[in-house]
Amino acid sequence: MMPAGVEVLSLHEIGFEAEIEETGKTLEENSLIKAKTVWDWIVESRKSKVESIDGVFADDTGLEIDALNGEPGVYTARWAGSPAANRQKAIRELEGKEDRGCRFRTVITLIRGGKVQQVEGIVRGRIAEQEFGEGGFGYDPVFIPEGYDKTFGELPAELKNHISHRARAIQELVRVLNDGMME
Repeated sequence: MMPAGVEVLSLHEIGFEAEIEETGKTLEENSLIKAKTVWDWIVESRKSKVESIDGVFADDTGLEIDALNGEPGVYTARWAGSPAANRQKAIRELEGKEDRGCRFRTVITLIRGGKVQQVEGIVRGRIAEQEFGEGGFGYDPVFIPEGYDKTFGELPAELKNHISHRARAIQELVRVLNDGMME
């Protein structure tokens, strides 16, 4: 998906092995914390492996449930302690509620040449009344995207990856990178 001339390297490939604490109160803050930590490390280290790196990006993702005032949001992964417990908590919290609407949201922070930009990708949907499907991870077995009658856990991975919040955020990142490369 990346434009020609853009090579994506993992943290491991550049030699960054530290754990990054997500202490932000929003997805935007956590995404920025992660990107800034890696960018600062690159600027400070300038080892041979990283001297040609001119940008970094990092993301944070959350499930925001309408009837729960946007919870779990930034605490999505650690809301109830485990993926299975998180799914069951979502089902339990919405028991008897008519409004099961929610959205998955991914925020990507790009730092390039010291300049910070953020983009996001959103997919709306609803929480199922029980789990369906074995595919995916996290909340996939309980998240039904708008326009579909199956959960992310039931949809083929290729389709899910095409319509997901992460895919949409990456598409926005690619747009920003393309725009920046034309300047």
